[in-house]
Amino acid sequence: MSKRKAPQESLNEGITDFLVELANYEKNVNRAIHKYNAYRKAASTIAKYPHKIKSGEEAKKLDGVGAKIAEKIDEFLQTGKLRKLEKIRNDDTSSSINFLTRVTGIGPAAARKFFEEGVKTLDDLKKVEHKLNHHQKIGLKYFEEFEKRIPRAEMEKMEALILAELKKIDPEYIGTICGSYRRGAASSGDIDILLTHPNYTSQTEKQPRLLHAVVDHLESIGFVTDTLSKGDTKFMGVCQLQESDDDEEEHLHRRIDIR
Repeated sequence: MSKRKAPQESLNEGITDFLVELANYEKNVNRAIHKYNAYRKAASTIAKYPHKIKSGEEAKKLDGVGAKIAEKIDEFLQTGKLRKLEKIRNDDTSSSINFLTRVTGIGPAAARKFFEEGVKTLDDLKKVEHKLNHHQKIGLKYFEEFEKRIPRAEMEKMEALILAELKKIDPEYIGTICGSYRRGAASSGDIDILLTHPNYTSQTEKQPRLLHAVVDHLESIGFVTDTLSKGDTKFMGVCQLQESDDDEEEHLHRRIDIR
């Protein structure tokens, strides 16, 4: 049996992980959106790079990787850690706010407010669940599951199911799974589906029934389990593959966006 090729993203996963962590810190704690965007851009570029990065100088040749980020990459490659991140992680305010924003539905402002009220951990959050809105309660309920990456085999099963069900509703629907899955890489905990139909174009009025028909059907078969928000052109919710006899492990709940 031949070995499966490792997803490209795993080649430089340590680098992309620390860049995303820095990006989230700049957005959630410092409110420095320009720095957030810079780190995210560098992480995205490196995630697509098909070779293992051996130095900051090599990384600097890539779009979006400047001298300062290259220095951090060198430090990480040489020591296995980053002093700036160690400092952030050891700072109670920064680490708590950053952590709370990982719960879907909790933005930087809400995280800071919770922190000021003494909420720092998941257990603290569970104690004040009565203060959470619907979106935040779902984020808390499935926190551990949403944190885990989606194996490519599971994404392939979900893609096959979604495309098959779309044909049952209306053969003219076209569904495309976007993001890292399209690049052949491992997926984060979210599924992003771009839905198109010939009856809805940039020239036509909004037709929420086209989106709602899909969501209602996916709910009826048990694939969509929870709703976070449901608008005219975008749905955010939770989905889960149903277990079958040949499944080796239980499928986790995943975030799903359909637009």
